[in-house]
Amino acid sequence: MIISIASGKGGTGKTTVAVNLALSISEHEEVQLLDCDVEEPNAHIFLKPSFTKSEPVYIPVPKINESKCTYCGVCAEVCAFNALAVIKDHVLVFPELCHGCGGCALACAEGAISEINRKIGVVEKGQAFGIEFIHGKLDVGEAMAPPVIKAVKKHINNSKVVIIDVPPGTSCPVIESIKSSDFSILVTEPTPFGLNDLILAVEVLRELKIPFGVVINRADVGDDEVDKYCQKEHIPILLKIPMDDEIARSYSRGIPLVQEIPKWKKVFQQFFNQICLPIGR
Repeated sequence: MIISIASGKGGTGKTTVAVNLALSISEHEEVQLLDCDVEEPNAHIFLKPSFTKSEPVYIPVPKINESKCTYCGVCAEVCAFNALAVIKDHVLVFPELCHGCGGCALACAEGAISEINRKIGVVEKGQAFGIEFIHGKLDVGEAMAPPVIKAVKKHINNSKVVIIDVPPGTSCPVIESIKSSDFSILVTEPTPFGLNDLILAVEVLRELKIPFGVVINRADVGDDEVDKYCQKEHIPILLKIPMDDEIARSYSRGIPLVQEIPKWKKVFQQFFNQICLPIGR
């Protein structure tokens, strides 16, 4: 069972939901927590795992053998990302723009293009509170998160309950993170910005045909437009988390909610049971 926790808007509380859900069910379920927000992973701040393994993430980029190259320009023409430019008697390669698709090497009739690995990030594995924890970290200055996210998701163990902390937004990293999920949780807040980005996220999940429900964080601030939207669109609201000083203080100290306020553990366990119903688990 793979549960992805997403939102259109950043800062809504995805990591709060992911970490506390994992901790609440780990007594009765084998759990993996994957932090796929590789540009700014932060689930480890709350779980404080003991890391036991680290592996680099590479993408293949072209290397030109100029002794074979005829400077025909086909490689540059097939590159959708402008990572190659052919000028007089020379081929310029821009590794930061390369997506590692290999199209240029396939198109080269002279066999003048080979591929070399370029490091763009790292995947780290560890354990915390009986939870198998895996996260990815994109190297500073790199722009392409999906290859690192793919590397994180290669470690998915389908015999466990897998919880994925998804990046904010609705762009390529989000799609890569949520695809193949059995259920997705959209975390939002009752503000105009929260509603706007929730609508975008709902459109993505409906396009991908992934069942989903909504969690409203800081539920007693703002307005009731999110509730009205969910009611109109027949979207289940699975949980509401209030704006509470004690919750905020525990978060600011890096302490999970269910550890600071134990009554929330039962709330998240019931929340998990609600998720299991739509997918027949």
